[in-house]
Amino acid sequence: MNILILQASPRANGNTAWMAEEYKNAAEAAGHKVTLVNVSRKHIAGCLACEYCHGKGNGACIQKDDMQELYPLMAEAEVLVLAAPIYYFTLCAQIQAPIQRMYCVNAPAKVKKMTLLCSSYSPNVYDGATAEFRDICNYWHAENTGVVTAKIDEQKTDATKQKIIDLVAKL
Repeated sequence: MNILILQASPRANGNTAWMAEEYKNAAEAAGHKVTLVNVSRKHIAGCLACEYCHGKGNGACIQKDDMQELYPLMAEAEVLVLAAPIYYFTLCAQIQAPIQRMYCVNAPAKVKKMTLLCSSYSPNVYDGATAEFRDICNYWHAENTGVVTAKIDEQKTDATKQKIIDLVAKL
């Protein structure tokens, strides 16, 4: 399968980045094609709600920023993995911008499965992120293949790595 991982941690060697890399490694070992993009290093503005995309733009956003690199990747992805740190009870801003900018195409055409990977220093802060993720899966008619969360004592552990490997096995 063609897998796209959007990794949103600004910390190159952080916990979320580690989770995304572990998913990538497991998926590649299983024979999948994987593209991992660190969206926190991209310049992607939020949606302007200008409706250009649904009028004159014919599905294309008026903004010309690094999101232009993601649109073709999203169009070809069969599996979308969102990897995001949780700073304050929901998906971080770095992952929100690409999600919101998909408004112009409504839903990625080929995405049939989605996974969420989240890390935080605190326990019990994942409800907002998982609810949003579940809603996106439902709206895009994509199968929710699962969520792996890792609080401070679960980060970069063999147990968390195994949970990630188990999600890849569901593909």
